[in-house]
Order: sequence, then C-alpha cells, then structure tokens
Amino acid sequence: MAMLNRVHLNGLRAVEAVARLGSLAAAAGELNVSVSAVSQQINRTEKQLGRALFERTPAGLVATEFGTVFTARLGAGFRELAQAVALADESSECTLVVSVAPAFASKWLLPRLSRHFARHPNVLLRIDASVRLADLDRSDINVAIRLGDGKWPGGQAELLLAQEVFPVCAPVIASKLKSIEDLALTCAITDERSMISWESWFEAAGVKPVTFMKGARFTDPMLCLESAIAGHGVMLGWQLLAADALADGRLVAPFGVRAQSGLGYWLVTSARRTKAVRSGISRSGCAKRSRRRWRSSGRSRAPAEPASTSRWKGR
Repeated sequence: MAMLNRVHLNGLRAVEAVARLGSLAAAAGELNVSVSAVSQQINRTEKQLGRALFERTPAGLVATEFGTVFTARLGAGFRELAQAVALADESSECTLVVSVAPAFASKWLLPRLSRHFARHPNVLLRIDASVRLADLDRSDINVAIRLGDGKWPGGQAELLLAQEVFPVCAPVIASKLKSIEDLALTCAITDERSMISWESWFEAAGVKPVTFMKGARFTDPMLCLESAIAGHGVMLGWQLLAADALADGRLVAPFGVRAQSGLGYWLVTSARRTKAVRSGISRSGCAKRSRRRWRSSGRSRAPAEPASTSRWKGR
C-alpha cells in the first residue's frame, strides 16, 4: 500500500478513464475536467511510475504493452472501489444483491420479479448473473443461488430443490425412440461444463449405457436446450432447465425414468455474516418462501410419467 503514496489518485483516475473510453475527450467529459487537464494528469502519472502508459499517435493515445496490463488491473481496482462506495447507497435503499447463474435467472428468477416487487416494494434487487462462484465474505453479494451438492467452503447452504435428470428431445426425435436402446441412433447434445452424467440415468433405468452418435457440444446449458428444441438430438435435462419447453410441447421426455443427480439448487450465504440481507428480511424467511415456490413450481410443471413406464426411481 505504501507504494500508492507516490502516485496521485486523480492521475490514476485519468489513466483508467482514457484506457476505458478510448480518448482524452471522452475521459474529460466523464471526469468533468478539460482535455488538457486529463493530458497533464497522464503525463504526471507516467513520470511518477517511470513507465510510459500510452503511445502518442496521430489517431490519439494507444496503450503500450505495459499500459495494457496496468490499465486492466487499474480498471478492476476502480470497479471494486465503486462497489465499495455503492454499499452506502444500497444500505439506505435496502438493496438485496443476488448472485445467480444465467440459466436460473432466466428460467426461475426473472418470471418472479414482479411478485417480489409487489410484496416487497422497498427492497430493491441487483442481480449478478454469472457462473463464477462469488466470494460471499469479501464481495457485496448478499445471497447466491447455485447448482451443486451444497458444499461450499465458508458458505451456509439451504436446499431449494433437488434436481432429477432425464432425457429430453424434440417431438420429431422422440417419435423415433421406441426403446432406450434406440438412443444409439441419435446424437447426444453435450454440455461440457455439466456436473451430471448419463451413467446415473442409465443406472436408474436399469439398462446398460448406450453409445450415442456424436452431436453438438456447448459450454452453456441454455444453448444445449435450444439445440434440443431445434431437433439436433437428445440432451440430459433437469426440471428447472426443461420445464417451460416441456410444458408448451417444444420438448418431450420420451422415457418415464428420472434419476437423482445428487445435485440441487441451493440458497447460499456467508457463514461469517450474521445477516445476509441488510434490509432486515431474514435469510431463513427468504429461503422458506423460495423453497415453497420452487417446490410448487417443480411439481406443477414436471414432465408427466408415461402410463407404460414402471421403472421410475428416485421419486
């Protein structure tokens, strides 16, 4: 920290703004100073650092190799500072910051936002839609909703809904599947980041694993879902992801067998924080309401079991 004493904060702000916005004029507008003042701040900062951050070209300032690395770190630092300052506003406005994976946000959270604001008009929400695991001890995240086994170091987790897995596909594909063995004639749509596997489903079905034809591979479950809807093959889905498409007929579950995945959606808070929600709404209260709605939604929208199937396990 002592090294920061040799560099003026205003100069670092000018450097970061120019790097992010791409010009002296844009940076001057954001900082509410003149273009010459921004230029002087950059020159002063470069002298204090003893390194050139920008090359002066006829087209404007272009970051040097060192400047590119330096401004990337600088930008991350200023974003952290902005979040720290925002805590003051959020505490007075009763803002709940929720970290959630994009698939969950799209399929479950967004349809329920109007219900939240109707019941809690004074509690604002800020949704951090990301697959990264938020640091609940050191970030401004109050609550995280994550898919997993409930074991996250330093976190307190409450189960919202256990997830079962089952094959889903477009009706045109399902019409060709007379038995589980027919899966060998179809392409598997694969999520390369998925924590679930076909082996557990084949075991629940009581049959030997089938070797699929090679199909599309993605790194996002939503893309896998869209690929299945488009008729590209069969994917291993779960309640949350497939419920809407099953309900409106875009997808079908060709077999009545479900398998326990060992995973579920969990409400996760920091074990070190005594209150995850600064607005005064208790974590346990949120969890109970969320769990009730989750289970109600899951039961009402779960794919029905075909009458001819008798090997449905893990109910």
